[in-house]
Amino acid sequence: MRPPAPDAAALSGRRTAVLTLLCFAVTAACGLQQWSAVLLGGFDLGIFHQGVAGYAHLELPVSPVKSYHHEFPPSFSLLGDHFSPILAALAPLYWIWEDPRTLILGQALLLAAGVPLVRRIAVRCFTPPTDGTGAEGTDGAPAATDDPARLRTVRLVADLAGLVYGLGWPLLAAGRGGFHEVAFAVPLTLLMLERGLARRYGTAALAAALLCLTKEDLGLLVGMYGLVLLWRGRPRGDRQGERAGDRRALAHGAGLLVGGPLASALAIVVLIPAMGGKPDYYWVYGPLGPDAGTAVGNVLGDPLLLVQVATNATVKPLLLLWLFGTLLLLPLRSATTLCLLPLLAERVLSDNPNHWSIAHHYDAFLWPVLLTATLEALGRLHARGGLHRRTGIALGTAAVAISLVSSLLLGGISLLTPAFWRPSASNAALVRGAAQIPDGALVEADNQVVPRLVGRTDVVLVDGVPRGRDYVLIRSDTRTFPFQTSAEQAERIDLLLAHGYRQVWGEHGVVLLHRESDEPVPGARIPDDSSTPVKEIVPSDVGHNLFKG
Repeated sequence: MRPPAPDAAALSGRRTAVLTLLCFAVTAACGLQQWSAVLLGGFDLGIFHQGVAGYAHLELPVSPVKSYHHEFPPSFSLLGDHFSPILAALAPLYWIWEDPRTLILGQALLLAAGVPLVRRIAVRCFTPPTDGTGAEGTDGAPAATDDPARLRTVRLVADLAGLVYGLGWPLLAAGRGGFHEVAFAVPLTLLMLERGLARRYGTAALAAALLCLTKEDLGLLVGMYGLVLLWRGRPRGDRQGERAGDRRALAHGAGLLVGGPLASALAIVVLIPAMGGKPDYYWVYGPLGPDAGTAVGNVLGDPLLLVQVATNATVKPLLLLWLFGTLLLLPLRSATTLCLLPLLAERVLSDNPNHWSIAHHYDAFLWPVLLTATLEALGRLHARGGLHRRTGIALGTAAVAISLVSSLLLGGISLLTPAFWRPSASNAALVRGAAQIPDGALVEADNQVVPRLVGRTDVVLVDGVPRGRDYVLIRSDTRTFPFQTSAEQAERIDLLLAHGYRQVWGEHGVVLLHRESDEPVPGARIPDDSSTPVKEIVPSDVGHNLFKG
């Protein structure tokens, strides 16, 4: 195979750079728009800020916003919540600018890093390998070929794949969420899949190991990819090179199939409790059983229980229809889709309605697998020629159009609308109220304004339990997380005013209270070593709309 022509490689590099920059700009804009409109809360941006700031100061990632609200003991660190030590890699950014917006920009950079990988995957799927490793030039450029039409096709597919990835609704939703571990999960999953297609299994295994350090459940995705490699590496053909490739795929597949789930089990059962967490804290599968062991027994005794739980809310099958239907079911034609099973099961079997919506960042965990599987399916159709190729072109064109239109309607248009960059009167009042609080003060604050205070005060969330802090910034007439109703917030204000607090500022239903005496507040509590962690109570109107949180 001849090396790629310099002009082709340079052209591909420029296109990759443009698409990467576009992905960064759009995902960063999504997060900064939410920041500007005061729509990013202490849950979760404030929590991650405190955690990464801890790493930046060479300490454990401790978050009072998280530990106070959920009543974890003082020994608790965020590694006891989700096992995500990879977040320490962001610490150098905080040496430059210690601000929650650094996380927004850092996440956009990480998500944009997936663009070159998606383009490489597209090239591999549409360029038949001739040497057992795939055919690709520098920076994802198609390998040289004597067929100009094929070269144009591969370039077009790579461009469209990069565009659909970078502007896909899952990434826009992740950007609108501020920051989550998904920032690392997306490019690492793409790296694992791309290196697997290239049969560079050592690098794929390294990406898999880093995924296991990104979130405790991603070891299950790694395990399923091991199963995919075992399937693809099964003995077939008579060529010596192919037999050797099969043996390597089988060996690495077996390692991932065993190692991924073991890493998840180690994190959940050993490492999370060692950091002050509870291994069953995120068990939200009550309809299956009170714990994992009981759930397995119940499912083995009645396999239809899985179907019943996965369909006990209308939005659950709608979620699956959205994920696969917007890609015209193409991912189902690839074995790579098996990687989705653990993450999809976590969501559709959950009794937490937040997991059923596409408005959060959860779809971004699935996006690399969905796109890779789609490209693999389209690549096979294209290789078969004739009617299959024409069908693939029609399906691929429709999938691109549906994906881009969905992104435009569900998030893209808002970026071009000035009104969506401005805070509501209530949210703007929160920012002005926060400005009245002196640096270093002990504060309880509304969730939406916690990120504005987390860098200069000792702030926790104002929630269902008074903490007796010097300042309380709270709304009286607009429900905010974690309260169930605005009436609960008004009652809290009355309680504090009756027990040693005085209102020192107020606008648009937002009040700032200052503690004037040591009079005990009924129900006040600070987590200590005897504290028992509590779980969130989700309001009944949350999560039942596919497009709303």
